[in-house]
Amino acid sequence: MRVSDEDRERGARKLQEAFMEGRLTQLELEDRLELALTARTYGDLLGLIADLPADGPPVDEVVELESKNGHIKRSGDWAVPHRLRVASKYGSVELDLSEAVIPHPVVEIDLDLKYGSAKIVLPDGAAADIDRFHTDWGSTVTTNVPGRAQPGALYVVVSGETKYGSLAVRYPRKRWFTH
Repeated sequence: MRVSDEDRERGARKLQEAFMEGRLTQLELEDRLELALTARTYGDLLGLIADLPADGPPVDEVVELESKNGHIKRSGDWAVPHRLRVASKYGSVELDLSEAVIPHPVVEIDLDLKYGSAKIVLPDGAAADIDRFHTDWGSTVTTNVPGRAQPGALYVVVSGETKYGSLAVRYPRKRWFTH
C-alpha cells in the first residue's frame, strides 16, 4: 500500500527522536531520512524504523499500588511512572525494573510497609539512593549498586519506611547456563 506525505513525515519524526535518544548515529539518521522522505510503500517505510522501539501509551506521572495482605509484584515489560507510591500492610513488594520501559532518567519510589519487605531489581548500570528509607527492626541492603547518579543511567530514589521488614536493591541475577 502506498504511503502519504503525512506517513513519511511521521516516519521522519520517529527517526529524529531515535537520533535524539542516541539510538542512531548522524550518518544513519541522514541515510534513513533520505529513504523515509522518498518511500513509496509502507513496507519501505516500516523497514527503516523496524529496529527502533515502538511508541507505547503515555506513562502516568504518579501511580499508587496498595495491598493489605497480598504480594505486590511488577516485572517484565511494564511502564514505570516517574513516581511510584506503594503501600502494603502485611505483604511484600517486588519491583523488577530490569526489563521495564522507563522513559524518565529519575524514578522516585515511596514505600509504606508495615510488616512487609521490598525487593527492587534495577537494570544493569543503574544507581539507587536509599538514604530516605527508614526501617525500625529490619535492614536495608544494596549489593554492588552505586548510590550516586551515573551519567546516562537510570537513577532510582527510594523513600519511605517499614517497621519490621527490609529493603533489598540489586541488579538482575546472572544466569550461568545461557548462551
